[in-house]
Amino acid sequence: MTQITEFLMRILDLGGAVVMVLLVISVLTLAVILYKLWQFQAARVGQHKKLLEAASHWDQGRAAQAHAAQKQSNSYLSPILAMAMSSDDVPADRLRAECEVRFSKLESGMRFLDSVAQLAPLLGLFGTVLGMIEAFQALQDAGSQVDPSILAGGIWVALLTTAVGLAVAMPTALVLSWFESRMEAERITAEQILLTILAPQGQGGGAEPAAQNATMPQNA
Repeated sequence: MTQITEFLMRILDLGGAVVMVLLVISVLTLAVILYKLWQFQAARVGQHKKLLEAASHWDQGRAAQAHAAQKQSNSYLSPILAMAMSSDDVPADRLRAECEVRFSKLESGMRFLDSVAQLAPLLGLFGTVLGMIEAFQALQDAGSQVDPSILAGGIWVALLTTAVGLAVAMPTALVLSWFESRMEAERITAEQILLTILAPQGQGGGAEPAAQNATMPQNA
């Protein structure tokens, strides 16, 4: 514990409060990323094989096989598919709204990651500006006895905050881009499944085809 405290105090002395804030932000960012990875895995994001299989059966008029495949799915979209297949009276807007509710839960925390990716470099630049001001003040206080090492030392310490800010922002932006691409793929898959269920090519909206007896009128 003492070593950690000494390390943090050294960072605080070198980079100032800005670096310390960036380190706290980096810890929070890592926690959010790990939570999102767990959340995506728990919701079975991208794992819709059984749902696509159910939609394919429904599209070809095999309702029993469609319901069986849907019940085998652990995807977070499975209840919506069951709702769509249970009745023909469920509006498409209601189903899409249910999907968006689930999407919004999966997207929670992504706004924070976006803010970190945008603000971390600015915060690092802010620390650099403050460090440069201190370096030039030290150079002015030196008067005629100017030592280049005073200015050089102040500059590299000032640039430390920019480096830390970029180190926090760049991986955050990459991870956020990956999360966003996954959610875009989820929306496309959900829309494909819903359209297949709501407008199947098979007979009777997924109902099993049945023989129909036609009664011909008899002439008197």
